[in-house]
Amino acid sequence: MDLSDSVVVITGAGNGIGAAMAHKFAALGAKPVLGDLDSDAVAAVAAEVGGIAVAGDAASEQGVADLVAAAMAEHGRIDVFCANAGIGRNGGPEADEDAWAASWEVNVMSHVRAARAVLPHWLERGEGHFLGTASAAGLLTMLGSAPYSVTKHAAVAFAEYLNITYADKGITAQALCPQGVRTQLLEATGETGRILMGATAIEAVDVAEIVAEKLGGDEFLILPHPEVADYYALRAAQPERWQAGMRKLQRKVE
Repeated sequence: MDLSDSVVVITGAGNGIGAAMAHKFAALGAKPVLGDLDSDAVAAVAAEVGGIAVAGDAASEQGVADLVAAAMAEHGRIDVFCANAGIGRNGGPEADEDAWAASWEVNVMSHVRAARAVLPHWLERGEGHFLGTASAAGLLTMLGSAPYSVTKHAAVAFAEYLNITYADKGITAQALCPQGVRTQLLEATGETGRILMGATAIEAVDVAEIVAEKLGGDEFLILPHPEVADYYALRAAQPERWQAGMRKLQRKVE
């Protein structure tokens, strides 16, 4: 995708992958409109890339509406929406209701509300592109975090739904599914994350480079860690073998 002069909205842009994408896209000539709960962080990134900062909750209808309104007021259009904001909550069925609800709101409903807000505009124009930041956990699983795994699976499913439903109308979608990335989210996974992903973790700028290369291409899944494709294929073809390997990792973690 030629990003020069493109209007790109990015949520969760105050740090990590979102901030890295803002810098990369701006370097390619895009016009970034950046959202984040952390008003100081997103304002700093916007100043660095010459973009617009909108502080707010990307999981709320109002937060999405504010982002879309800012982009439309300044540029009159949105070409790409990157639903990048995400959270990780540890635990399994015992995780409390707040952990499950927050994970669902941020990791899934923020994508749904973003699509709801931009689809009328894109359908009228006959073009638009949606990038949902999910995770390798959305194709595989994340030990120690059922809320994260379940909601990231849902994020991949939603991006797939968008692409199937609207591609013939000029509106396409992709799912970004990195494995370990050295961000605050990885740090929050603690020892489990270090054991599972520490050796192969990459920098957020590396993810942004790959996204810039793959955005708008034929590949639905953007995989900064290519080995994830092999894991995903094994999981689909031989689920018992895959789960046996994951149980081995689970014992190591425990």
